[in-house]
Amino acid sequence: MNWPAVWSIYTHEMGRFFRTIGQSILSPVLSTVLYFVVFGAAIGGRIETVNGIPYGAFIVPGLVMLTVLQQSISNASFGIYFPKFVGTMYEFLTAPISFIEIVIGFVGAAASKAIFVAIIILITANFFVDLPIAHPVWAALFLLLTAVSFALVGFIIGIWAGNFEQLQIVPLLIVTPLVFLGGAFYSADMLPGIWQTVVKFNPVLYLISGFRWAFFEISDVPVGVSLAAITVFLALCIGVIGWIFRTGWKIKP
Repeated sequence: MNWPAVWSIYTHEMGRFFRTIGQSILSPVLSTVLYFVVFGAAIGGRIETVNGIPYGAFIVPGLVMLTVLQQSISNASFGIYFPKFVGTMYEFLTAPISFIEIVIGFVGAAASKAIFVAIIILITANFFVDLPIAHPVWAALFLLLTAVSFALVGFIIGIWAGNFEQLQIVPLLIVTPLVFLGGAFYSADMLPGIWQTVVKFNPVLYLISGFRWAFFEISDVPVGVSLAAITVFLALCIGVIGWIFRTGWKIKP
């Protein structure tokens, strides 16, 4: 493993993040405050508790997952697309580094950025609600697995995208709706009968449910199922990226 090469890619990507640290922090903090005002105050005034948890606290894991998914995908997709756009991608392909090292560098940086922003959101949320974490190790594990998995998704999107507009298609039209329909701001038990079954086909439900269990020990699906789902999804993403580099799809003439 060429760790100096991995570290070089990682630090280069992290440097881009810290050069705009104000924007990187200010945007999620403002979004969190707005979500608390709209959902926590407006809806929370009508729904005081969900499964015995104050509504303001209940939505925090969903807010964190929403941000982690968006940040992981956007950072990883832009990080790998830009070298394609300016033509420096071929330097990576001809350098004495393997595709595994390229992926670790870009995906590791994207996941680190998403986790950093998630921590900022959790700190911000504590100013609004009392937020206990029953299982901090499990919370960290779910956060890490989710950040890495969706950074891999972003990496795939960056390879696939033919222009900057396509980088936004999946996060805006697919991921964000899945988060809102995946129990980010409500419990699946609150849905009418048939919709409780339909929502089980939403993969994001398992991420949010597992992460929420780590906070409050309540979940819409068994925590073991949530952990298995994110692990399978991670393995699938790794398999797709391996195929991309073996075949040269979208990265070689």
